[in-house]
Amino acid sequence: MRPGDVDDEGAAARAGGRLPGDPVPDPGLGLGDEARPVPPPKPPPRWRTTYGRALLHALPVLLIAVAILYDIFTPRYFTAGPLYTAAPLIAAPIYSRRGTALTGVAVVASVIGLQLGKGVIHYVDSLTELITIATVAVLAVLVNGLVRRSDERLVSVREIAAAAQRAVLPEPAERIAGFEIAVCYEAAQADAFIGGDLYAVQDSARGVRLIVGDVRGKGMGAVAAVAVVIGAFREAAEQEATLEAVAQRLERALAREGTRRDGLDAFEGFTTAVLVELPHGDGTVRIVNRGHPPPLLLYADGTLGALPARESALPLGMGDLGVWPDRAEEVAFPGGATLLLYTDGLTEARDARGEFYDPQARLAGRAFRHPVKLLDTLAEDVRRHSGGGMADDMALLAVRRPRPGEHDHCHEP
Repeated sequence: MRPGDVDDEGAAARAGGRLPGDPVPDPGLGLGDEARPVPPPKPPPRWRTTYGRALLHALPVLLIAVAILYDIFTPRYFTAGPLYTAAPLIAAPIYSRRGTALTGVAVVASVIGLQLGKGVIHYVDSLTELITIATVAVLAVLVNGLVRRSDERLVSVREIAAAAQRAVLPEPAERIAGFEIAVCYEAAQADAFIGGDLYAVQDSARGVRLIVGDVRGKGMGAVAAVAVVIGAFREAAEQEATLEAVAQRLERALAREGTRRDGLDAFEGFTTAVLVELPHGDGTVRIVNRGHPPPLLLYADGTLGALPARESALPLGMGDLGVWPDRAEEVAFPGGATLLLYTDGLTEARDARGEFYDPQARLAGRAFRHPVKLLDTLAEDVRRHSGGGMADDMALLAVRRPRPGEHDHCHEP
């Protein structure tokens, strides 16, 4: 029997939250790609986006033209001063410094020419208006410089964050020891790259070993804990003979890290994690789960099942509260199947009605030729489900065992 097949009421409740005889809800994506495709949200037409950008860039010129016509066709005591002042201010954030300066010069030159034509340049009100417009034009150039510096700083910060992500969470190769691998990380905080979720893949003499985890907390403290866990995992994956020993090595590493921290983290810091071992030349997978959401196993025919731990275990870093011996659980991992590991940012994503995202229901009946396609589809679907506003970071790792003799599909997502 495959993992996830329902043979009792308890398994049914774990698999989908339903008992035999209950009506089956429409999962939306559960009828397969061909039977029930779910169209992605339609982006705005390209012509509309292009038109909007062109109109925005032309707006300062249009304002100047309208102001000139207004001054020409109205009595001399009427003024289009607000339009003249608006033009360089709008140009400041969207034009280059030269473009902003030219806009200011054009505004000042237009005002002078029209005032001379009307014969009002010697009036106090006209002179005040000219000085005001010239001052705004100079300020617009200064604002443009500030905007450019802010953009450069933002780009620099993003580059640094991206470099930190590559250092802490390096992306694994697409193919390791014959397995096809893909990862995805999405931070809930806007413009953030890394947080408390983690993943790592390490080949060893005993098989390919993987970890996906979630560190309690946020901010730089969580990132530091991620670095500790990944560093300890890579070392342990190379040296330890069993997956259980790898888990114990991580437990000790977090315990040492806890003694170096002051305050709450010294006593309550923990990491939920699932560790996986894919033995070389063996169609099985071994799993140690330390308080983490259960992996999903997607078969080539579209069926899937969760792989919950038979025995509960505390997260890593909570060894002081109790000791349970780690026991790796072994499950068949046939050719064409894909193992999906994820953090709770996936299952805790809510829609507008407050309903949680259910990856098992959403992926039922679907088959993916490559893990990259699986993760791309899953990430897009959860963004659509949550309206783009995720409450927690999300890390995804998918590994597929190709069928014997199957062609390399690494570049066929």
